[in-house]
Amino acid sequence: MAFASPLPTEASEAYYDQLGRPYYLSPDKLAGDYAAVRFERELRLLRRLCPAGSVLDVGCSTGAFLYQLGQRWPRAYQGLGIEVSGAAIDYARERGVTVTSESLLTHDFQGAAFDVVTFWAVLEHLADPGAFVRRAFEILRPGGHCVVLVPNGKSLAMRWLGANYRYVLPQHVNYFEAPTLERLLVGAGFQSVAKGGSHFNPLVLWQDWRRGTNAGVSENERAELLRRTTHMKQAAWLRPAKVALGWVERALAVAGLADNLWWAGRKP
Repeated sequence: MAFASPLPTEASEAYYDQLGRPYYLSPDKLAGDYAAVRFERELRLLRRLCPAGSVLDVGCSTGAFLYQLGQRWPRAYQGLGIEVSGAAIDYARERGVTVTSESLLTHDFQGAAFDVVTFWAVLEHLADPGAFVRRAFEILRPGGHCVVLVPNGKSLAMRWLGANYRYVLPQHVNYFEAPTLERLLVGAGFQSVAKGGSHFNPLVLWQDWRRGTNAGVSENERAELLRRTTHMKQAAWLRPAKVALGWVERALAVAGLADNLWWAGRKP
């Protein structure tokens, strides 16, 4: 497993709090996050594991996942988010999402237990991901699920581009592979129930290959790309390309080369 040592300043809560308004609340980022297509895969997975119940989304950002969950199944789920960026919390609450600013490790849930705890692209940011996974185990009901998605340290993009890949970031302090991710979750007490790979963005691959440098991509550029790819997913005339890309993504997932890894575990 690859990890950052020593930890950069980007691993601190203060960094994410400062990033809130210029990035999380940028028009492009919000438009992408709150588009109906944004969390298609994550919503399908959660629905398959848990048709109804209480959901804790750790690192919920502006609350878009919980918002979409409530929009699609308004009576099925009770959602709570945890976030460290004050600006993102304020925006989530404006959209009707319940969010707390306290850390998962210290928040007093007053005996409450959850049916699902989600970590969507969060564990790669944490200096001690094991502590967060163990805490998730504690607050889940027996039979509850923990669902994790992280960048794939062995993805096609990582193998091809290496440090030139835009998601090799200072704030990504862990780079998981499938065995290390599973070892982390099973070590916390979870039973593996489902796992796989997801996402593939050939536009990112092409742009980063042409760029040919590890100088990094600005937050504005990342947000603008999210807006563009979201628009492409929504365009009716691109549906055949979307179907073809879906087949490519599934093939890459089987080969262990998709952009992300996901893992779902059950508390006995």
